[in-house]
Amino acid sequence: MIEDKIVSLGISLPVPPEPAGSYVPVVLSNNLAFVAGQIPTEGKQVKFRGKIGSIAMGQEAARLCTINALAQLKLHFGSLDRVKQVVKVTGFVNCDPSFTDHPKVINGASDLLVDIFGEKGKHARVAVGVNSLPLDSTVEIEFIVEV
Repeated sequence: MIEDKIVSLGISLPVPPEPAGSYVPVVLSNNLAFVAGQIPTEGKQVKFRGKIGSIAMGQEAARLCTINALAQLKLHFGSLDRVKQVVKVTGFVNCDPSFTDHPKVINGASDLLVDIFGEKGKHARVAVGVNSLPLDSTVEIEFIVEV
């Protein structure tokens, strides 16, 4: 089971964060689940705020966003074993215009997905730098998964 793998990695899925706007966290269309952008929250607090401080900090923020996205999928489907393939990850990095290591930051999400799902965690990806994110988050991650 995927949840056993998550626990073996020392991760506990949180209660999923509430939407910060007028949207739903997961939408299913045929066999694709679209997970709305998740920010690096713990409880009701944004843990990583503002412009990226370091690649390592950004990777940790991306990892937390990914954990929150997985919690949304688990809530929606009841089990992460329904995930057949991680199809695409889109990552946004709150950074200054001169920052160019967006891919390294979003590796925090990608590497975790491969650690959890193995081959099924390998995905297409976009990593984009932006000048701000909701609630002054450092990173935002969204997924498309096949179920």
